Amino acid sequence: MNSLMFAMFGMPGPMEMLIILAIFLLLFGGRQLPSLMRNLGASAREFKKGVQGMDEELDEATRSLKDDKSD
Repeated sequence: MNSLMFAMFGMPGPMEMLIILAIFLLLFGGRQLPSLMRNLGASAREFKKGVQGMDEELDEATRSLKDDKSD
């Protein structure tokens, strides 16, 4: 069942990507598209930085619990 779902909703191919790009161009125009992509990239970087910070806090908490347990 999972392979069927992946086949139906898997990664878009090159033709689908071109259609999505054409829709973006029609909706936002050629002038706004670069700034839209720039903002999307900045948002992705901030999200990644936040996730990495949460991972570091979790690792630190785990280390402190192990240290407390060993004492």
